[in-house]
Amino acid sequence: MLKSDFYYDLPEELIAQTPAEPRDSSRLMKIDRQSGEIVHDRFYNICDYLQKGDLLVMNDSRVFPARIFGLKRETGVSCEFLLLKRRSLTEWETMVKPGRRLKPGVIVDFPEGLSAEVLETLEGGNRLVRFSFEGDFFDILDRIGQMPLPPYITEKLQNNDRYNTIYCHETGSAAAPTAGLHFTEKEFAKCREMGVDTAFVTLHVGLGTFRPVKEDDILDHKMHTEHYSIPPETAEKIRLCKERGGRVIAVGTTSCRTLESAAQTGKAIDDTSIFIYPGYEFKCIDGLITNFHLPESTLIMLVSAFLGREKTLSAYEIAIKERYRFFSFGDCMIIV
Repeated sequence: MLKSDFYYDLPEELIAQTPAEPRDSSRLMKIDRQSGEIVHDRFYNICDYLQKGDLLVMNDSRVFPARIFGLKRETGVSCEFLLLKRRSLTEWETMVKPGRRLKPGVIVDFPEGLSAEVLETLEGGNRLVRFSFEGDFFDILDRIGQMPLPPYITEKLQNNDRYNTIYCHETGSAAAPTAGLHFTEKEFAKCREMGVDTAFVTLHVGLGTFRPVKEDDILDHKMHTEHYSIPPETAEKIRLCKERGGRVIAVGTTSCRTLESAAQTGKAIDDTSIFIYPGYEFKCIDGLITNFHLPESTLIMLVSAFLGREKTLSAYEIAIKERYRFFSFGDCMIIV
């Protein structure tokens, strides 16, 4: 299976640079998983495609302002850190610029009394760094940091809350679980009225989400590792949903990867590097709500595994023709 099997040509002007206002005004493509039939709608009508007894499972991870700027203590050279993964209370795996100047032993000073010592150069060029600070680390980041928007978004985000879902709770992501960005309280209220239940998992999204597949044969691609957890009450809701014949609908690829990882391993808390591509047999989810993803990405491969490659690429072709908006701040599809 080749990377090029998942390529499509996207006009640059269809890459969404700003979030839809209000959140639930984004466009929605409903796709029948069996027939491939497509309906065009708006996200505020999402409940029209849900049924009593369904369970929406969402990732409650919160994106934090993980991009910070400081000065190298010895020389005053400007430095940029992008925090990727927390190793301990003070140690983080970090992407740094300029990498050639930030070798082990270098200290970088940031505003608010925050400093960092480079401890180690990791595989791929990232750095393990140890931070020194007084007070709450994430409070400091809220004051001095910037949201780590994907590289294809070039406009400045006016409101950091718009790169988080309204239900985010567990701080730790370097990128948003974007399918959930469309939900407002109106949709959740209607779900409750309909008898559609909701549940939460946590998967802290790393920037590996945006790592391109470089190998021609996708089976040679090495997935990034992310940490997930599934609360006991969510596991029980999934069991009851299956028992009553309802559908488990994952809100986003991160929720999907969490549920399918746990279904494989039986572990409610673990690290996962699951790679879902066509041929994968889904063990938990019955539906998927997701945005439109980059060509040749592992995310479009996951959608292709669930919907089928030809149906997926056909849907994307129609989305381009209909001028849907793509990627993190773009429009949405529901596959049921």
